[in-house]
Amino acid sequence: MQYKIPVQIENEDKIFLNLSLRQIMILMIGFSVAYTVFKSLEKNVWWTVALFPTIIIGFITFVIAVFKHTEMTFVPFLLNLIRLQLNSWLRVWSKWVESFSKVEVWYVPPEDSIQEKMHSKTTKHIHDDILSKI
Repeated sequence: MQYKIPVQIENEDKIFLNLSLRQIMILMIGFSVAYTVFKSLEKNVWWTVALFPTIIIGFITFVIAVFKHTEMTFVPFLLNLIRLQLNSWLRVWSKWVESFSKVEVWYVPPEDSIQEKMHSKTTKHIHDDILSKI
């Protein structure tokens, strides 16, 4: 028997009105803050004036909840944007500068022959030193 392998395991499950649990929680928290602001301002000013900041808070909450840019939600997108702004000096592209260098490819002899050459060079160097001292 063959088993089905899940394909998109990182996608959030949609629960209600095509919203995931994370989005519903963000909306609930944001709209409760907006409602609290409305109720606290309604006591001191007209309800139409109190409605203005409530609408702004609700709109910002909705944007944060449903924001998706290249499969990235709002918080990771914001953190990556901040990291890019802080480290932007690291990402400098110089025009007309080659980003590669030519690598010479050569034959690598076996290790025994390399040691023989090193030994012969050192013995020759020692021999020359002895001759110079005489």
